[in-house]
Amino acid sequence: MGERKPAIDTDLVKDLAAILTETDLTEIEIEQGELRIRVSRELMAPSYVQATAPASMPAPAPSAQPAAAAETPSDAPAKRSGDEVPSPMVGTAYLAPAPGAAAFIEVGQTVKEGQTLLIIEAMKTMNQIPAPRAGKVVEILVEDSQPVEFGQPLVVIA
Repeated sequence: MGERKPAIDTDLVKDLAAILTETDLTEIEIEQGELRIRVSRELMAPSYVQATAPASMPAPAPSAQPAAAAETPSDAPAKRSGDEVPSPMVGTAYLAPAPGAAAFIEVGQTVKEGQTLLIIEAMKTMNQIPAPRAGKVVEILVEDSQPVEFGQPLVVIA
């Protein structure tokens, strides 16, 4: 009459949660036959306190980038005051941990070494991109949900 579903392997779930902690990932998912397990965790970053970040951040980014492109020759890269943080992989960049949530960072914010700047989704895995050093966020070079390439500059930290 009714098919009996296999019991969930709690040890497997605990192992997956441990992997999240060890690798500093926010989400992991596995599939074995018809069994599919997804374990995720919510990140708490200091920038969550600033509730106005999502509303104020998207507006300046689009207007600032075309103006910079118009002022510099198309064959010369734009000069930036600070260190560019490159993308370590190909994927989709997200500036916030979830749709509608506060952004991880905003221009002008001081970040600590290791603080999450943004996340890149690659092959259904969310990868946190940490600040390589402490400093001030000078420029955010990508928009939310934008595809990024390996080595592409993401953020400028001075």
